[in-house]
Amino acid sequence: MATIKSVKRWFWWHKWTSLICTAFLLLLCLTGLPLIFHEEIEELTEAKKELTHAPDAKPVPVDEMVKTAVAHFPGKVAKLVVWDKEHPGLVNVTVGDSPSSAYQTDKYVAINAYTGEIEDTPVVQEGFMWVMLRLHVDLFAGIPGKLLMALMGILFVIAIVSGIVLYGPIMKKFDFGMIRTEKSSRVKWLDMHNLLGIVTLTWATVVGLTGVINALGDVMLYAWQQGQLTEMTAPYKNAKPLTGELSSLDDAMKIVQQREPEMQPYFVAFPGTMYSSKHHYAVFVRGNTPLTERLLKPALIDAQTGQLTDMREMPFFVNAYFISQPLHFGDYGGMPLKMIWALFDIATIVVLISGLYLWFARRKSSKEQLARMEASYNLTATI
Repeated sequence: MATIKSVKRWFWWHKWTSLICTAFLLLLCLTGLPLIFHEEIEELTEAKKELTHAPDAKPVPVDEMVKTAVAHFPGKVAKLVVWDKEHPGLVNVTVGDSPSSAYQTDKYVAINAYTGEIEDTPVVQEGFMWVMLRLHVDLFAGIPGKLLMALMGILFVIAIVSGIVLYGPIMKKFDFGMIRTEKSSRVKWLDMHNLLGIVTLTWATVVGLTGVINALGDVMLYAWQQGQLTEMTAPYKNAKPLTGELSSLDDAMKIVQQREPEMQPYFVAFPGTMYSSKHHYAVFVRGNTPLTERLLKPALIDAQTGQLTDMREMPFFVNAYFISQPLHFGDYGGMPLKMIWALFDIATIVVLISGLYLWFARRKSSKEQLARMEASYNLTATI
C-alpha cells in the first residue's frame, strides 16, 4: 500500500509540475532553437565588414577610443569597454546617459583598435534575434520575468526527476524503447513520450539547471555586489566623490597586465556602473583556454590615482553563472555540438506536445467512462 501511495504521489508531482511549466518550456524551446545558431544567423543577416589596418600597426590607446565613442554621442558618458572575442581587433564602447542609467538608453560604438576609426554603431535592441532573446530570457518583463523563468526551470527539473522515478518500474516489464504499435493511439503516444523523455534526460537536466542559473544571473550579480565588491571597496566607503579628469585607462590596463600576464582583457567598467564602485575602474580579465576564458577575475583600479587597490577570484556562484551561459546553448563545441543541441531541443518539443496530448486524452477518456457509468446507472434504474 505504501508503494502505491508513493507512486501516486510521484505521479501527482510529475503531472502538475509538467502541466504548469509546459507552455513556458514550449516557448523556451521554440525561441532557443534560433538562439543556438545566433552567430550563423547574424552572419547571414548582417553585412560583413572586414577590419583593415597596416601590417605593422599598433593598437590605438584605449583612452583615445573612449573619447571617440563619447564624441560620437554628445551628452553620453562611457560605461563599458569590451574587447570583442569573435572579431579580434574590434573594441566595443558602451555609452549611456549616466554611469548607472538603464541599459535601454545605452548606445554602442564598435571601433577598430588599430586605426581608431568607428566601424559601426550597432542597434542591438531590435530585430528578430533580439526579440527571440528577450522572450527566452525574461518575456520582456525584466527581473520579474527572469524570476518566473527560474521557477519554471525548477518545476521542469522536478518533472524530470519524478518522470525517472515513474519510468523505472514501468520499464521492468517491457523492453527499452518499445512502442506498442498494436495498441491505441494514446498508448503509442505514451510510449513515444516515455522513450524521448528518457533519451533526452541528460540534456534536458543540463539545460534545465543551467537555465535556472542563467535566469538568476541578476540575483547572483547583486549578491556579488553586496558581498565581494563591497568588501573590496570598503576603504572607499566614506571617500569624497571623484572630481576632475580620471586617471589613464591605458595605465590601468598595464598594471593589471603586469599582475596577470597570462590573462587577457575582457571588459572594463567605469566608476559608478553596476560592475564597479563609484571610485574605481573595474578591469575584468580572463584566461586563454576554452574553460578559463569563461572565468573572469576583476581588478579594481583607483580612478583618481591610478593605483591597483584589489584583485580577487570571483565567487564560485558567479563562476557557475559564467560557465552555464555557453553550456545552456551548446556554444562551446562548434557546429557539431550545436546540431546535437538542436536535435535534442526538437525532441523535447515533441515530449512536451505529447505530454499535453496525453493529459487531454486522459481527461477525455475519464469523462467518457464517467458518462458510460451514468448511462448504465440510469438504464438500470428504469428497469
